[in-house]
Amino acid sequence: MFCRGGGVLVQQKKRSLVAASAVAAADCVVRVAKRQRQRQQPSLDALPDECLFEVLRRLPGGRERGASACVSRRWLGLLCSIRASELNQATAAAAAPSLPDLNEEFVMEEEEEEESPVVDPCVERVLEGKEATDVRLAAMAVVAGSRRGLEKLAVRGSHPTRGVTDQGLLAVARGSPNLCSLALWDVPLVTDAGLAEIAAGCPSLERLDVTRCPLITDKGLAAVAHSCPNLLSLTVESCSGVGNDGLRAIGRSCSKLQALNIKNCVRIGDQGISSLVCSATASLNKIRLQGLSITDASLAVIGYYGKAVTDLTLVRLPAVAERGFWVMANAAGLQNLRCMSVTSCPGVTNLALAAIAKFCPSLRQLSFRKCGHMTDAGVKTFTESARLLESLQLEECNGVSLVGILDFLVNCSPKFRTLSLVKCMGIKDICSTPAQLPLCKSLQFLTIKDCPGFTDASLAVVGMVCPYLEQVDLSGLHEVTDHGLLPLINSSEGGLVKVDLSGCKNITDAAVSTLVKGHGKSLKQVSLEGCSKITDASLFAISENCTELAELDLSKCMVSDNGVATLASAKHLKLRVLSLSGCSKVTPKSVSFLGNMGQSLEGLNLQFCNMIGNHNIASLEKQLWWCDILA
Repeated sequence: MFCRGGGVLVQQKKRSLVAASAVAAADCVVRVAKRQRQRQQPSLDALPDECLFEVLRRLPGGRERGASACVSRRWLGLLCSIRASELNQATAAAAAPSLPDLNEEFVMEEEEEEESPVVDPCVERVLEGKEATDVRLAAMAVVAGSRRGLEKLAVRGSHPTRGVTDQGLLAVARGSPNLCSLALWDVPLVTDAGLAEIAAGCPSLERLDVTRCPLITDKGLAAVAHSCPNLLSLTVESCSGVGNDGLRAIGRSCSKLQALNIKNCVRIGDQGISSLVCSATASLNKIRLQGLSITDASLAVIGYYGKAVTDLTLVRLPAVAERGFWVMANAAGLQNLRCMSVTSCPGVTNLALAAIAKFCPSLRQLSFRKCGHMTDAGVKTFTESARLLESLQLEECNGVSLVGILDFLVNCSPKFRTLSLVKCMGIKDICSTPAQLPLCKSLQFLTIKDCPGFTDASLAVVGMVCPYLEQVDLSGLHEVTDHGLLPLINSSEGGLVKVDLSGCKNITDAAVSTLVKGHGKSLKQVSLEGCSKITDASLFAISENCTELAELDLSKCMVSDNGVATLASAKHLKLRVLSLSGCSKVTPKSVSFLGNMGQSLEGLNLQFCNMIGNHNIASLEKQLWWCDILA
């Protein structure tokens, strides 16, 4: 019995095992069948790149191409490899259906009418910081390719790990043949190969700006010169791989070049600058050279061949001596020079200044910064020859004093309108006032800023010399008080339009009241930032007398809620910009007054007003929803 029963159990176990194995086999067959069916389902991904390329280049419109670019990186890469010429041919071939549908035509016309206002004939894009990647640049090129492609592109910075490389520029070159302006700032992974692709694919390139791109060398510039003969503007900054050969190539091939900006390139010297200037003598009208190891030879070439130059900027050229500036001027080629700016060049002396004035007859704007070898004698000699000068700016030129400026004003051109003196330690009170003061009726814009030796006595003299001022900037003159400002205000026969007294901590309400009473009908902009003695009395005077005032800066003044209420109640006052930054006496009570300022208010600064909370700002933003509020 026991043995027989045991045999029955063994047979049952065998039957169950056989059944289980049969079920498993059936499941396996079902899974295999499903896989085979899935494999048999059609998919574009199964196509090789060559076939998928042909499919994608026949997409009818930009919207379809943009949607396809989002499918995968493979599709995006293939779309980027399609040249604009190939895309247009494919679209044109598929444009005419054999059996037109009237309904379909009507719909298409309607869509075109809706989209036509959106199309911008000048497609401009900017990529900054972490957004600057190859994928984003490629997608941008694909989408813009449906609208003639990109025409202006700027890449500023790069993603730290997936930054823009030559592949991104390749996509732009193939999809945007009409690109006319390219700026690459801080793009360390772009090489000559990427720049060569741009040059080959974008022959209409007119403006190229390459800044802090260490892998770009002379080969990249040579490729641009060979393929882009219509280049008009070239900027190269802090590119250690670019040298004289690159500039020579540009000079040989780009005869239409109009603007040249070379900055902090250690391998560029006299040979590169001289070769380019000689080759582009007929068209080059704007030159900026900064931080280069060039010598007097380059300036001599500029002076002789710069016949079309109208704007010349020279910054930090330590190897250029007095002889360089003298020869540049005496070469008599800068007859059309209108604007000249020189910064931190030890070669600027009185002799150089006299030569520039004598041989640059068209000079109208002159700016010198950190040129310590200039003195009063040079300024006086200059003004005797420069008969068309309209603007003079001196910054940190400590050899020039107020005596030299007065001599300059005696003989200045009748067209002279702008004088700016910034951080000039020599501009200070003089011991004795000249017996005969000059009268400069043409001067309208005066800036005397951050000159610590300039006080009330000197300011009173300026008021007598310049009776027709319109804009006055006296910011940073800590020693000036009402006694010096009042004569300037009272002697002004014309109407003052813009007055900047920022940092004049000794100015009081009396001077402001006199200012607005005498010039309230013409004043449009007043800045009293940091004038700690200004109180609500000035605001009362402003609200009563100013009818054209548009911008008012009261930062760090001692104004309170009463003054703000007075400004808000002046219905004739149409302020566009008001700053109350750092006004410790302004409280939440002012919020309701500010809410009634009117729709003319476009900007309101309430930063560092610690008594006004976030909920007050939120309430104010609802009232002034059109206004830009800083808090």
